[in-house]
Amino acid sequence: MKRYPSLPTVSDAPEGLLSGHLWLLELIDGWHLRFRMTDSGLIRFGDREAVYDDPGELPDAYGHAVRHVRERFDRETLRDAVEDVSDVVFFGVATGRRTIGYDWSRTPSFLGHDVWSADAGAFRPPDAAEAIFERLGLDPVNAVERERRARDFDPESYAVPSSAWYDGPAAGVVVRNKAGGRGVIRNEITENRGGDADVERGGDAGADDVSPTDAAATYGSRERLRRIATRIADRGRPVTTDALAERAFEAFLRERHPDVSREGEGSTRRVIRSELRSRSRRFLDDRSE
Repeated sequence: MKRYPSLPTVSDAPEGLLSGHLWLLELIDGWHLRFRMTDSGLIRFGDREAVYDDPGELPDAYGHAVRHVRERFDRETLRDAVEDVSDVVFFGVATGRRTIGYDWSRTPSFLGHDVWSADAGAFRPPDAAEAIFERLGLDPVNAVERERRARDFDPESYAVPSSAWYDGPAAGVVVRNKAGGRGVIRNEITENRGGDADVERGGDAGADDVSPTDAAATYGSRERLRRIATRIADRGRPVTTDALAERAFEAFLRERHPDVSREGEGSTRRVIRSELRSRSRRFLDDRSE
């Protein structure tokens, strides 16, 4: 599966990036996720380094994003659009707390930013990629600006704007031109809160210890479980104890992963998962009375 190229800073990008008309996309503080569909309709996922035959082999912080893509990706639309579905690779971000706490209630689990076409041997232009993700049922990374003339853009004086996904500054912007050039302007304010941490290490060195009891009470509250049950039912799926507990646990990992990503935190996860299952069972028992 195609790997995504490294993203240089605008100052280190190849000559020619700042030409033509530019797209400025919000840089999302999350984990790199790529995928493609096979002829059978299965979706194979990969992170920055590896591709996995079983999505369950991905680090657990990816669980919510994998489920999001699998449930929403419009396979038939892709089949109708291309001759060989396996020629197309999609790239985006699995959104989760690393150094920025987004508003998780409105931030999609996956935000797409690039589409690779093996047939063309190139990435699709940013406007085409945006339209492709929307047609296939997924959210594209939000564009801060579209079609800005390069001659009117000064990266040295550019001020990174606010994020679309929480009340605070964006992690940066990715500058794109339609010839495939790309570079990043990072926001020093958010960059100083943590580096490009690996998903297994987490990105918040100052994370507080997690109380399994408090975490289960928060992520297994009746209101949260009610919302999860509604989403499951709306997709025509059975609302079971396992389904409720798994989605509640995925939400916990998405929002609190750095707190339980340190060595020795496996027991904390097991306790939280067990308690969420118990709460899910009680929730369904109460509903059936």
